Amino acid sequence: MQAAGGCLVGALGAGAGLALWAVDVRGRFWRFEQAPDWRVLYAELPLAVLGGTALALGLWALVRRLRPRR
Repeated sequence: MQAAGGCLVGALGAGAGLALWAVDVRGRFWRFEQAPDWRVLYAELPLAVLGGTALALGLWALVRRLRPRR
């Protein structure tokens, strides 16, 4: 049950990172209307997904540690 919860929290964190990255992605991808900025895809996208996952799992671990044991 705990492992499934951790996996679910990690997946939700990745989804949240992806959703945050997707805000105004078209404006960041076509900066200055010259050529596409590929860093948006190969640098920002993985960092957003991994950052969301790490943040969610860190928060999950903190909540589990602070919760009183039965």
